[in-house]
Amino acid sequence: MGEGIIHAVGSRKSAVAKVWLKPGDGKMVINGKNPLEYIKREDLLNDLLSPLRLTGLDKKFNIVVKVEGGGLSGQAGAIRLGIAKAVVLMDSSFKSTLKNAGLLRRDPREKERMKYGLAKRRKRFQWTKR
Repeated sequence: MGEGIIHAVGSRKSAVAKVWLKPGDGKMVINGKNPLEYIKREDLLNDLLSPLRLTGLDKKFNIVVKVEGGGLSGQAGAIRLGIAKAVVLMDSSFKSTLKNAGLLRRDPREKERMKYGLAKRRKRFQWTKR
């Protein structure tokens, strides 16, 4: 791509986000939409911008994101991880700051599989003696 563009990929649950950081004035586009219009929740938006706020880069880069799969929470987590990885690729001095904040670790929790013979993932059918 162009000069100064950093690309990273983040994932959470079944969501995958491709993130591009470009030098700019802090604009963000998620799947061609305004972030608040796409994510719809202020708390998730603040959470996905936390790597930039922690490093003080929140108004120095334009962010373009393509995200697919999962729900809003999983997509926000995937975007956050992608942004954190891109910041580390741009400047490795931020790695310890982001690592100590837990932003460079993929959340390993996934949906548990359905088991046969059970009502739900772990719930058993009611059994009575008579």
